[in-house]
Amino acid sequence: MIDPISISHLLVMLVPLTLVAVIYWKWVGRPAEIGVATARMVLQLVAVGYFLAYLFGTESIWVGLGIFAFMIGISSWIAMRSTERRGRLTYGRMIVSIGLAGSANLLLVVLFVMKLDPWYQPRFIIPIAGMIFSTGMNVVSLCAERYENEMENSGDHQLARKESYRVSLIPQVNSFLAVGLVALPGMMTGQILSGVSPLIAVRYQIMVMCMIMGTAGLAAALYLWQVRPKGG
Repeated sequence: MIDPISISHLLVMLVPLTLVAVIYWKWVGRPAEIGVATARMVLQLVAVGYFLAYLFGTESIWVGLGIFAFMIGISSWIAMRSTERRGRLTYGRMIVSIGLAGSANLLLVVLFVMKLDPWYQPRFIIPIAGMIFSTGMNVVSLCAERYENEMENSGDHQLARKESYRVSLIPQVNSFLAVGLVALPGMMTGQILSGVSPLIAVRYQIMVMCMIMGTAGLAAALYLWQVRPKGG
């Protein structure tokens, strides 16, 4: 197992970041943008780190359910930004699509794959739910945008459903095809760097890949089912 990264060693990464900031300043003409983004990134991650350290020390079912509700609500709100028709109905559809698909996959993982006891432990629920609901958010956002465009161009629900479903799953299908050949996924890389056997890390990565594809496919399908024409 490698030693934790010290702050002094972490500062080495400012070298390429500074180079990018200089190029961005010269070519784009916004000298402060990279610096402000970097400062926000660091402050947000440090704040999240302290917050997670506090949450990981609790084992309350209400904390777990609160995390569920917060992630579903925020991810649905962000996903709605890609649509032209924003409002309560669209937001409700996003919540149903992301919430049902994500919750089903999350409970499947924590209850039957990892068999957590208790199942609502924040130290496990938070990172897993984050992967699941962010996936649902991105997929439903892509699906909704493509569906609206296809319906505007052709007016054919069947064609729009086919194209929007296909396009929304392209990132997941590509990651399935490329994993292990083009790059090692982040979770697997992190486990290996922390000293976990690659063979054990592979099992967890397969679980993650399956839950992400399951969430993506079900969330997009649920959204398309809700927007179908009456009698369609």
